[in-house]
Amino acid sequence: MLQKLRYFFLLLMCLSVQSVFAQYNNRQNPRNLPTRDTARRQEKQLTDDQLLDSLRRKEENKKDSVVFSSKFVRITNERLLNDSTQMFPLDTGITHFEIYSPLIDPRSPRIHLGNVGLAQRPLLFEPNKTIGFDLGLHSLDIYALKPQDISYFNTRVPYTKLTLYNAFGGSSVQLFNVLHTQNIKPNWNIGFNLNFNGSKGFYSFNNVLGQNVSDLNASIFTWYESKNKRYNLLANLLFNNLKAPETGGILNDTVFTSKVVSNSFSKDRAQVRLPYSYENWNEQGLYIKQFYYLGRIDSLSKGKTDSKILPTQRVAHTLHIQNSRYLYKQSGVDTYNVFPDYFYSSNRSRDSTTVTHIQNEFSYSFYLRSKSVKFVKNELKLDLGLVHDFYTYNQYVSDTTMNEYGVKYVHQDRVQHNTFQDITLKAKLGYRFSDRIALDADFRQIAQGRDFGNYFYDAKLTLAGGNKTGKIVLEAYSQNSSPPLVYNNWISNHYVFHNNFSNQKTTSASFNYINDALQIDLKAEYFLVNNYLYFAAQPGGTDARPAQLNNSINLLKISLGKNFTYHSLHFDNYVVYQKTDYQNTLRTPEVYAYSSLYLNRLLFNVLHSSFGVNGRYNTEYVAPSFAPGLGQFYNGANVTFSSYPIFGLFFKATLQRTNLFVSYDYVNQGAWSKGYYTVNRYPQQDAVLKFGVAWTFYN
Repeated sequence: MLQKLRYFFLLLMCLSVQSVFAQYNNRQNPRNLPTRDTARRQEKQLTDDQLLDSLRRKEENKKDSVVFSSKFVRITNERLLNDSTQMFPLDTGITHFEIYSPLIDPRSPRIHLGNVGLAQRPLLFEPNKTIGFDLGLHSLDIYALKPQDISYFNTRVPYTKLTLYNAFGGSSVQLFNVLHTQNIKPNWNIGFNLNFNGSKGFYSFNNVLGQNVSDLNASIFTWYESKNKRYNLLANLLFNNLKAPETGGILNDTVFTSKVVSNSFSKDRAQVRLPYSYENWNEQGLYIKQFYYLGRIDSLSKGKTDSKILPTQRVAHTLHIQNSRYLYKQSGVDTYNVFPDYFYSSNRSRDSTTVTHIQNEFSYSFYLRSKSVKFVKNELKLDLGLVHDFYTYNQYVSDTTMNEYGVKYVHQDRVQHNTFQDITLKAKLGYRFSDRIALDADFRQIAQGRDFGNYFYDAKLTLAGGNKTGKIVLEAYSQNSSPPLVYNNWISNHYVFHNNFSNQKTTSASFNYINDALQIDLKAEYFLVNNYLYFAAQPGGTDARPAQLNNSINLLKISLGKNFTYHSLHFDNYVVYQKTDYQNTLRTPEVYAYSSLYLNRLLFNVLHSSFGVNGRYNTEYVAPSFAPGLGQFYNGANVTFSSYPIFGLFFKATLQRTNLFVSYDYVNQGAWSKGYYTVNRYPQQDAVLKFGVAWTFYN
């Protein structure tokens, strides 16, 4: 039975991967930091040293037999290496394996234009905590690889993982990922990551663009640690090429509400307002971080899989170089008045913005702790940093002029250029009174440059009890950030803005209670936002333009995560309640809820599986609109769509080194409505049967 199942999954994957490469491109959530192994059939437990001896004997006499597994792979990321060297076992589990896209993250839901790879933004209020220069284009951010997304490995055998997500009988969803890493020396690891997204969506126009997405992410990464554990080098090369259509929505605004059945309407030939319109983001980056430990080096849990190297002093340098280009292309006459106006060409747009960013960061860290490290207490940590950011940006538009012979020709005009720099002072202070009380503070202040005066101050107090008591986290922060470039100074074919908005200021306080034993995560947050920046339009108009609210916004956000377990039956829940005095300005629902009911079972004595149902729901809210050519969601027509629960069925399992799932999304389509919207004029996906396969190799 085992062999038959393996051959079936191999055939299924081979049949699907051909169509994926025809489209190319995907982005999978890169932040899966593993903590456990799903190989349940363990016999005699061997230590890491015993396993290594077995490997060596195999290489020497070729007679020993070693079963390679995730035990030979350790994983970490930059955040875990910030103040110590921490590594964790590789997670080969199937928890959240069916959550294949950031658009369907249960705790960070998104509104979007109908498909993975298209423009999106958070459904709930999620403020940005960055300061300094911001271009203001973020609709495709979650599909791009960033240096902080990269995981680093320490492997004793080459490790490869292939992951495929696809829709049965179609190409509405096509995602493919390749990860390979290996150690070239015991203390030096290299690897690469490729993500492809070739999803077509459901709506197209004569097979031209429509919802067809074409994304490619690529990274080459390395981690080197000196033999004496004092020097570490993290480096990666990143490439992102994201292509997302911006169609202006389909012409048939009654596709889900009309009672008249039209045999002539077909979703794969649906008329759209802009059939030849898309944005293309292209980014290349080099990231190098080096740090060196000075003085005494301590070790915590030495010899165990979760051991840590604890320095007493550290110096670090980070270099980040990134070139970005944001291009919007559109051809043809704007027949349906999607754009408010044009300034250079009535039937052709080639708007391009390029940004070059060079960042150097220098930091020094000091750790004061007792010599006993059985558990860390009375530890003082101080991080001091200086960051220098150099920026240069240009904006181009396509224009038509006459040459010396009186012949018209099209050329790119540079309409905006600027070069500047920022110097930021950073400090982090942490004091751990014991293993149950900790105080942390984070200070960032731009002391010189274009964005002088920007700051972010954060303080956090953690009070932890026993395993059954849980812990309380109290946090507060204050932020002052400059308006993004798109709000104050923007020139394109269809949108020209020249404003002088004030800095946006955000103050927040939060209470978070976490109890792993009771599976409870309760958080209450209060936000006070001054000079709130957003995009709006005249009533019923399409003239999206930046605006700033003169009054203060108050928002209360309460979220509760609670999971129930009874033997093999699990019921996971997450609920959010939001209340603000400017609901129509923020345009978010008051209530959002997600639940997943599933049963864990061992099938055929080989398949560790889960099968169940999940559902999500949010209350009605005034839906935002989207501005093609600007890449912004804005407060347009006051349209409120009916809201109903969205349910899905799923089955997922692990078979030795293979994880798989099959899901039927939006299984209740037609029960309450024919479909639904989250953004005005952009229908969401229909019910669809999908599958995913992740194959792991250790050799």
